[in-house]
Amino acid sequence: METRKIAIAQMDSGPHKEINLQKMEGMISEAAKQGVSFVAFPETSIVMPATGEDREADSEDIHGPSIARLSEAAKEAGIWVHCGSIPERIEGDKRSHNTSVVISPEGEIAGIYRKIHLFDIDMEGGPSVMESVSYSPGKDVVTVETDIGTLGLSICYDLRFPELFRMLVLKGARILVVPACFTADTGKEHWEPLLRARAIENQCYVLAPAQTGMKPRYRAHGKSLVVDPWGTITACKADGEGLILSEVDMGRVESIRHSVPCLRNRRPDIYGWNL
Repeated sequence: METRKIAIAQMDSGPHKEINLQKMEGMISEAAKQGVSFVAFPETSIVMPATGEDREADSEDIHGPSIARLSEAAKEAGIWVHCGSIPERIEGDKRSHNTSVVISPEGEIAGIYRKIHLFDIDMEGGPSVMESVSYSPGKDVVTVETDIGTLGLSICYDLRFPELFRMLVLKGARILVVPACFTADTGKEHWEPLLRARAIENQCYVLAPAQTGMKPRYRAHGKSLVVDPWGTITACKADGEGLILSEVDMGRVESIRHSVPCLRNRRPDIYGWNL
């Protein structure tokens, strides 16, 4: 498989869906003009609810108007689109799923992932967030076959759980996508090392589109990154909104896995578990 050009989007999403969707549509169009095959958006790209009541009101079905618009934009541009995430309505539950949708160049939904690990923290001198009050966790480990490579899906806080990423790799993932709205408090020391660790230990590309700017409960860290399977940062944007361009090469994944065969040398018979 040849080298393919990809893009990740850094956004400062707010509470108004229309403004966010217009930004996303513009970025999809611009990515296609740049010869990109795949573009990924950050967590809460479509809407950044200010309150729990807003989140409930902003929740949509997967086949609702927001994903329909992005599907049309993907089809018009002829590229793969990872929508970041949207609050997905759950029948009979006031909570939502935090859900990523991958859309094909034909405008079809190719994959759906619901965030598994919910961000419940109370940092001394930092933010207090209880995501489980507003969101219900997903249960499925999701990979998506695309013509740039097999994607492994995750969202933000999932990054801190390496077991999920190893499961994704064992299911065939070569590109790990981590849309995020990381806090500035934790991101300063943790964001880059965690992303590079997931790339190195799994010998995969990691694409990490991030939110930037002030959010309702904390400042977002920004610093969207692309990391290659050797752990090298190939693209980065510290602040502000915009597209970050890079490339993925599945031949490089296989070459690194052949040279340093960590995955082949695993000893699950010793560990006593299947990872």
